[in-house]
Amino acid sequence: MQHAIIYNGPSLLDGQPIVVIATYSNRNSKTGRVVQTYILRADINPLEASKTGEDFSICGSCVMRGTPTSDPARKIAKGRRCYVNLGQGVLTVFKAFQRGVYKAGSARDMGRGRFVRVGTYGDPGAVPSHIWDELLSEATTWTAYSHQSGWRPDIAMQSADDYHSAALHWKAGRRTFRVIADLGHLDPTHEALCPASKEAGRRVQCTACKLCKGGTAAKSIAIVEH
Repeated sequence: MQHAIIYNGPSLLDGQPIVVIATYSNRNSKTGRVVQTYILRADINPLEASKTGEDFSICGSCVMRGTPTSDPARKIAKGRRCYVNLGQGVLTVFKAFQRGVYKAGSARDMGRGRFVRVGTYGDPGAVPSHIWDELLSEATTWTAYSHQSGWRPDIAMQSADDYHSAALHWKAGRRTFRVIADLGHLDPTHEALCPASKEAGRRVQCTACKLCKGGTAAKSIAIVEH
């Protein structure tokens, strides 16, 4: 299977309609061959969802979303800092979904023998856990991050917005993924620099690294903001 709708139902964050579309690709030089999972509002263009704040359904209260705006000159939220470019892959997948390109399929089949990126866009905490359990049940490995505090530490790393929140997660025994302003903000006691980042020399692809997921005893991961 190259693509499938693996969930179509209410968001666990606010009850609004969302969809999870899994696609298999080998075109990402950072991640390698990977199953991408797009968590989208099923009824709203992702650009509009960002601009109006309706992306809460799939992103929760993540600070990277920016601030909703009614400015006619803007296409997305004001001050949006999320690294995911909504106008590229996310919008392409949404438009294909609207055209009926994707059909419902087995999450287990999509993940079997593959590397899975849980939440290429969107927070996995918006989706029932059993969907991820099925998708990852026969996967080789995965990456996963969530802003929902304490969500499935066996699956996901906690996205930390600052050092203070990261330290609280460490104290609770959770691994974090944190965006830092420069290398001077790295805490070498608790964190390692992302091996696939420019600053680390892009030593390895995510498929070989296998650090960005829950359920391991490795250090937390940080990456320099670009």
